[in-house]
Amino acid sequence: MSFRNPDDAQRRELLQRVKTIAVVGLSPKADRPSYAVAQALQRFGYRVIPVRPALDEVLGEKAYPSLRDVPEKIDLVDVFRAAEHIDAVVDECLALGLPAVWIQEGIVNEAAAERAQAAGMTVVMDRCIYKDCVALLS
Repeated sequence: MSFRNPDDAQRRELLQRVKTIAVVGLSPKADRPSYAVAQALQRFGYRVIPVRPALDEVLGEKAYPSLRDVPEKIDLVDVFRAAEHIDAVVDECLALGLPAVWIQEGIVNEAAAERAQAAGMTVVMDRCIYKDCVALLS
């Protein structure tokens, strides 16, 4: 794999800079990892915007069917989707000029990550944002 994640200092700076996180694939089920991570991100002080079709609300926040439907500024997109869906998410991020994407632990799409990086996005892949918040911000 030629893709490289930002180092600890760069990820810490990213997490300190970010205020609003759109969580693509956020499940309304409390036993799902996406729900637990998003809830923890709220406790860390981030505004979490759920992005998932057919949902009205998750964790007290209005949900949107796609990133392009979110009316607010997005600082970071946290992705809980299978690897084969990452290309489409990256395409949407690039089309919207979003600055950063975080592809959750266990999800790898090197081609999409490299394409996003080459276009100037900050990309973190195959890492848990919650674990990094605990390790780098606590």
